[in-house]
Amino acid sequence: MLSIPLPFLVGIVFALALYHSLKGVDVPGSRRYFIAFVVLYAAQGLVVGLHFGYGITALAPVQPVTASVMPPLAFLAFQSLSGGGRSAPWRHLAAPLCVGASVFFVPILVDPLLLAIFLFYGVALWRLTRSESSDLMVEASLQRMHPALRAARMTAALMLFFAVSDAALSVYTTFNGRDDIPLVLTAINIVVLVVTGIYYFAPEAAESPLPNGKAPEANPQDERLVQRATEALDRDGLYRDENLSLAKLARKAGVPARDLSVAINRATGLNISQFVNRRRIAEACLLLRETRRPATVIMFDVGFSTKSNFNREFRRITGMSPRQWRSGSKSIADPGNIGLDVPVANKQLGAVKP
Repeated sequence: MLSIPLPFLVGIVFALALYHSLKGVDVPGSRRYFIAFVVLYAAQGLVVGLHFGYGITALAPVQPVTASVMPPLAFLAFQSLSGGGRSAPWRHLAAPLCVGASVFFVPILVDPLLLAIFLFYGVALWRLTRSESSDLMVEASLQRMHPALRAARMTAALMLFFAVSDAALSVYTTFNGRDDIPLVLTAINIVVLVVTGIYYFAPEAAESPLPNGKAPEANPQDERLVQRATEALDRDGLYRDENLSLAKLARKAGVPARDLSVAINRATGLNISQFVNRRRIAEACLLLRETRRPATVIMFDVGFSTKSNFNREFRRITGMSPRQWRSGSKSIADPGNIGLDVPVANKQLGAVKP
């Protein structure tokens, strides 16, 4: 009776975990890389399972080549989310081309090449996630920046794990033969499955306002950049865009994304996501006070896509739930009383009949 190979199941689980983290990402180049990566990862699991689980040796030359394609694809995908390095992706073809040539002409070099490829891209991707800025995924929507960063770190860690485990497996088979390869591969895939499960089900850590835990000194230039960002947010209701990203806001404000992120950190003590959500919650407070619209409708109106995120941010900023805010007294249920600045233009909402 045929059974589904474990590596293929692990590939599907990992692909679903990445999809969950990146489903709100709307960057064309990145999306293509991610789709190619997750499809290839699942296909690689099937190839490995059929090769070692069912003895289909014809797939042996394919396995190292497909494996060598995944690290460059993952790196290009996450790098495009960081807003840089989109030029000359053809350079990354060197990895699979070298492995493919080695498979046919110098088989002894295949394992060392794969080790080098996984180590190189694993370290490169990990370094990308360890930048001093907390707003690394500038092209991802603000609500997906942190999940995208977690996904990048998990992918980098798995690349490094695969590099070490494959190197250890190569050394082991040199001295002990290949009889235990299926058992070892099963153990490796179980580790990957456990790590992916922990990543998927573990609650996300709360975002800290500043990456280093202390507020650096602001300057007049920072204040000017924050003012430009504030004006850009209110221009055409940009803050209502649930797919708003740091890159998009920076383009509207005419400021480099990293400069804007740093300026907001220094001038307000908030990260970019918290800065935008503060504006959204101010609008939500006004709508809750002045209209009878359901909170779930208001949630979408001001740019939130999930109720949990809306409620969490509302409570973080106001200290109460939307229901408590709406039922509060007029003196309390006023954005200005908790320091939320709603532009004068939006005061016109007070004329809207509940």
